Amino acid sequence: MEQQKRKIAILGSTGSIGTQALDVVRQHPDLFQVELLTARTRWEELCKQAIEFDANAVVICSEENYPKVKDALSGTDTKVFLGMDSICSLVQGDNIDMVLTALVGFSGLRPTISAIRARKPIALANKETLVAGGTVVMDMARKMGVPILPVDSEHSAIFQCLLAANGNPLKRIHLTASGGPFRTWKKEDMAKATAKEALRHPQWDMGAKITIDSATMMNKGFEMIEARWLFDTAPKDIRIVVHPQSIIHSMVEFEDGAVIAQMGHPDMREPIQFALGYPARLSLDNRKLDFAELGQLTFEAPDFDRFPCLGLAFDAISRGGNIPCAMNAANEAAVYAYLKSKVRFYDIPDIISKFMDETAFIASPTLEDILATNDEVYSKAKDFIG
Repeated sequence: MEQQKRKIAILGSTGSIGTQALDVVRQHPDLFQVELLTARTRWEELCKQAIEFDANAVVICSEENYPKVKDALSGTDTKVFLGMDSICSLVQGDNIDMVLTALVGFSGLRPTISAIRARKPIALANKETLVAGGTVVMDMARKMGVPILPVDSEHSAIFQCLLAANGNPLKRIHLTASGGPFRTWKKEDMAKATAKEALRHPQWDMGAKITIDSATMMNKGFEMIEARWLFDTAPKDIRIVVHPQSIIHSMVEFEDGAVIAQMGHPDMREPIQFALGYPARLSLDNRKLDFAELGQLTFEAPDFDRFPCLGLAFDAISRGGNIPCAMNAANEAAVYAYLKSKVRFYDIPDIISKFMDETAFIASPTLEDILATNDEVYSKAKDFIG
């Protein structure tokens, strides 16, 4: 009996995660069918993807590019839609079995919520969804019985380690970090670092925003918060360890002191494929580990002085409520300003700290509170930077 294809929506298909997800589909055309692809502005790439994978529908979020996509796909069966409201509607369709959320920043929250409401399993590659709205998202997922499968390499590693734990509860998570491009830099040199220098990540090929987050190590702070929600773990039981080789993707420690680690070369297709194909492990055309070739793996403690964004993340989750959302919104505004050379490297944590402190605290925020906090803080931070 022929296996039925899993029909997937890839939100953010022209980005780093999206294109690698499509490579997974390319390697397993018998298992996956692409139903929906979305992009913010890269309309030409979106059209190429739609044609290659015979997508049922595409969404372009740039109004000026909508006519171009319509024209380019006019001779195909692919339906063309515009804007975030269309994404939120289409992910609820009966023709979709799973939604891969790979949108950049806070924009991933609304469509993820829409998909959960329609009881669609989520392959989550958007950290900000749980950073900003962890309580709301996880409560809704539990009520709807919707699985959220992590796509981040670190959280996929933790998930895989727990599958090997035979139901035993974890004691501690060890979240690994590459250290980013400034791991060995002095603080005074980091203060003068340009965006071009910050974008030179030593291990991972990622989009600009997440690469800057890696340079400040805010990305690791986000991942700590994400792990707190995904695995129902107190922040004090999540430890960050710098591992420059990025071979061990994360580790889980148990009551008896035993530690289980998940390992592999830096390649996002592995966690993407594990989420899309779960519970099966599928073949993957990737580089396999040769331990004799590796030689050694090294570890070091993170430097909270040179990377203050890490401390801000722990502070935000300890304060709770809507403060992590405020932190995320201020970070987004600051990072985009840094990419345009409007602020300096250490202005980023200063801006985040300012708006965390100035945001009106809401202890148990609703989805509407989260959306309002994000809009208000992002707007104020942009005005402040300007």
